[in-house]
Amino acid sequence: FLRYYAERFDTVELNTTGYRLPSEEQFKRWAEAVPDGFEFAPKMPIIRLDRIGPFLERVRLLGDRLGPIRVVVQSPRDDGMLSYLLGSLDEDVRVAFDFRDESWKDVGDVVRVDDLEAEPFRYIRLREPPYTDDELRDAAARLRPPAYVYLRHEDEPTAPAYAQRLRELLHPRG
Repeated sequence: FLRYYAERFDTVELNTTGYRLPSEEQFKRWAEAVPDGFEFAPKMPIIRLDRIGPFLERVRLLGDRLGPIRVVVQSPRDDGMLSYLLGSLDEDVRVAFDFRDESWKDVGDVVRVDDLEAEPFRYIRLREPPYTDDELRDAAARLRPPAYVYLRHEDEPTAPAYAQRLRELLHPRG
């Protein structure tokens, strides 16, 4: 599907990196397979802090095709862990935090997944297909650039059609 997506869109979410860290060669192949301007948004689960360095080294192999990293945090709030993670990042690496525990609700100064007011970019995940045209119009009306929007991949391959429709609504011709 990568060729299909790269011909139609500017970005794709790499959910696979949340389950197993692909080889260096795989990251290089992905980067070579897409046109200039295309970005990958890898998923980084925070399970063990000693895995942060190797993960970042690997995804950096995407070069200028590295988009924002979605950092999935399942555990309760740990400011030390957050500080360690943020201190491990080069300043040009963009991250969006996908906090899964309520104890993180008042953490500020980070981009959160699905926060339409986040700065300096928005990372939005639409997770409840099927989408009506009215729902897509509403989403388009609420988004402001720069925004990375990813739709849930279903058993039926409808997500690309929804993504294309949302793109048309965000960038009308004429």
